[in-house]
Amino acid sequence: MKKQILAIVLSFGLIGTFTGCNESDRVSQNLSQEADNFNVVRQLTVINCIQGDVLFQMTGRMSIKADNEDHQLEVIVEDSNGSYQKHFIGLSDNVTYVVEQKNYKNVSKYKYELNYNPKMWIPVEPKNVD
Repeated sequence: MKKQILAIVLSFGLIGTFTGCNESDRVSQNLSQEADNFNVVRQLTVINCIQGDVLFQMTGRMSIKADNEDHQLEVIVEDSNGSYQKHFIGLSDNVTYVVEQKNYKNVSKYKYELNYNPKMWIPVEPKNVD
């Protein structure tokens, strides 16, 4: 009897956990994670809304964060050597931006992945012993 009650409680718990998630949220989260892990080529275009002019354009593997407090974009770009650069782009009332994904990833709506940078956790360089 106790096992049946426990099974029912766990079933309702799982149903409650997955009720709030829908397919588009999961796909959106997976696409964002792929882009933030520098696996997707994006194009960032900054536009002057008054003149309609393109002020700035950047294409590459980048992670983009909008910092609303400082009214700026923080863009981290990975170059072909595996090095990273951070750029700050100021935004104002008459300046906006568009981010376009240039290549497409086939992400699963069911797959969830956590990626850790081992250098952040273990400050040791591995050595190969022959």
